[in-house]
Amino acid sequence: MNGAGSRPESPIALVTGASGGLGQDLAIELDALGCRVAVHYNRSEAEARAVADKLGNDSMVVTGDVASWDAVSEMYRQISDRLGPVDVLVNNGAIRRDGLMAMQRPVEWKQVIDTNLVGTFHTCRVAVPHMLRQRWGRIVNVVSPSGLIATAGQTAYSASKAGVIGLTRTLAAECGRRGVTVNALSPGFMITAMTRDLSATVMDNIRDKSPIPRFGTTQEVARGIGFFLDSDFMTGQVVSIDGGVSVT
Repeated sequence: MNGAGSRPESPIALVTGASGGLGQDLAIELDALGCRVAVHYNRSEAEARAVADKLGNDSMVVTGDVASWDAVSEMYRQISDRLGPVDVLVNNGAIRRDGLMAMQRPVEWKQVIDTNLVGTFHTCRVAVPHMLRQRWGRIVNVVSPSGLIATAGQTAYSASKAGVIGLTRTLAAECGRRGVTVNALSPGFMITAMTRDLSATVMDNIRDKSPIPRFGTTQEVARGIGFFLDSDFMTGQVVSIDGGVSVT
C-alpha cells in the first residue's frame, strides 16, 4: 500500500552550504519552485545573506557546523520556529582536504569525514521524523564522481562521499513506505570555491576525460533539483549531472 501523503503547498527547504557555488543556485532554484528556503552557511555570513536577498519567497539564514549534533539540532529548532519543520533537505555542505594517504595528517582526514558524512547523518536525523509523520519528504544528498570512481589524493573525500551514497540508499529503504524519498545528486566538475585551488594540469585532465569536454555550471546542475521534488517513485538513486565523467 502506498503510504505517501501530499506535497505541502509551500515546502520548507533547508540547503546546507548555500552561501555560494552550487548551494546558492540550489537555493534559488528551490525558491523558484515555490519553496521557502533556509539558507545555511558555516563561515560566509555575508554571502549567505546575499543569497537570501535573491529569493522571492519567505526565507531565512541559519548557521552551524554540521559536524556538531548540538549545532544542527539548534539550527533545526530555529528553522521550525520561523518557517516550520523541514520538508525538503538538500545536503550540499562539504569540505575537501586532499593529499596522498601516506602523507596526510589524521586530523585532516577526520575533518572531512566529520563534515561530509557525519554532518549528513546529523541533518537527516533531525529532519526525518517530521517527514515520516507527514508521509512526505525529500532528501537530496550532493555527492561526487569521487564517490564512484577512484581519484588519487582524495581518499578522505572519496570515502566520505561513498559513505553518503551508502547512507542514501539505506535511508531510502527505511523511509520509502511513508512517502519520503532519499536520493543523491552527483555533479560533475564545476568552477567553485572548493575547486579553485586545483592546478591547471589537474583541471585539464578532468575536462579532457569527460565525454562532454567542458566544465559544468552550477546553474545547469541546480536545475536538476526539481526532478527530485516531482518524483514520487524514485528513491535510493544516484543521479549524475557530470558530463559523463562517471562512466569513463
